[in-house]
Amino acid sequence: MKKSIELDWVNLGFNYIKTDYRYISYWEEGEWDKGSLTEDNTVHISEGSTALHYGQTVFEGMKAYRAKDGSINLFRPEENAKRMQRSCRRLLMPVIPTDIFIEAIKKVVKANEEYIPPYGTGGSLYLRPYMIGIGDNIGVKPAESYLFSIFCMPVGAYFKEGLVPTNFLVSEYDRAAGNGTGAAKVGGNYGGSLLPGSLARERNFSDAIYLDPITHTKIEEVGAANFFGITKDNQFITPLSPSILPSITKYSLLYLAENRLGLEVKEEDVFVNQLSRFTEAGACGTAAVITPIGGIQYKDDFHTFYSETETGPIIKRLYNELTGIQYGDVEAPEGWIIKI
Repeated sequence: MKKSIELDWVNLGFNYIKTDYRYISYWEEGEWDKGSLTEDNTVHISEGSTALHYGQTVFEGMKAYRAKDGSINLFRPEENAKRMQRSCRRLLMPVIPTDIFIEAIKKVVKANEEYIPPYGTGGSLYLRPYMIGIGDNIGVKPAESYLFSIFCMPVGAYFKEGLVPTNFLVSEYDRAAGNGTGAAKVGGNYGGSLLPGSLARERNFSDAIYLDPITHTKIEEVGAANFFGITKDNQFITPLSPSILPSITKYSLLYLAENRLGLEVKEEDVFVNQLSRFTEAGACGTAAVITPIGGIQYKDDFHTFYSETETGPIIKRLYNELTGIQYGDVEAPEGWIIKI
């Protein structure tokens, strides 16, 4: 008999909630074990683990959605598997094969199905796969043992009051080095963003915007999300740089902008002193799908896009199209949805 989960589904935030099961697997002597589900949400590792000292840690973020008919949708999980593999290779960590990754995701979702917010609440089941270097190490070198795990929790609709624009501050700090780990989803990228993000919020901005680390003239990322803009002549433009994390949401929006909305799409340099070319702008990522950008503060100049209070029409259409696909209300491109 399934137990009943009593949560305020409509008012869930983005906070840690302990669910019943998580998946865990260990890499020892050159191979992964079979992996298993566990109720223990505490990780037990050696004090010499490379994750603690040398930053050998990568992770992913993804969601499972309850459709109107009660079925469960996973959104492009193979892309998360591929991105995690690229992150692992950057830090000399063993990769999780795509089929094992997806099967582990399915196991965690099935084991915690009661925690998936009901259709219509705007909520979803957030999944956090991660891998860390463990074992008795001390020298600066890759670990010989690794832990791969996936845990999950219900999260609420990102926009409680609807799709509302917010403002951002261009930071003087760099998010990542020019030939560093910016394109990998590694813990160090996020640890370094805490200070500039805090400084931006102290000035009543939502987060920091990071420029390219070489010339400091081009927009790269918006907090922990990717930037995009809509031009006056209906082009969807997003920055192109080797130090940007390749967002699965961004590439999904690129496809939908071109194939569903008929926009011209481009990945190219986005110069921070040329923001007037955009009529709408947004940040995109797993948590919010799209965060509309009302305005950007750059040094002494504040540039407003469509509006500081209302979301532009193209961003609304893109948001509705993508969330409709994720919840099963809009037909998905082939291969984008895996049913559980």
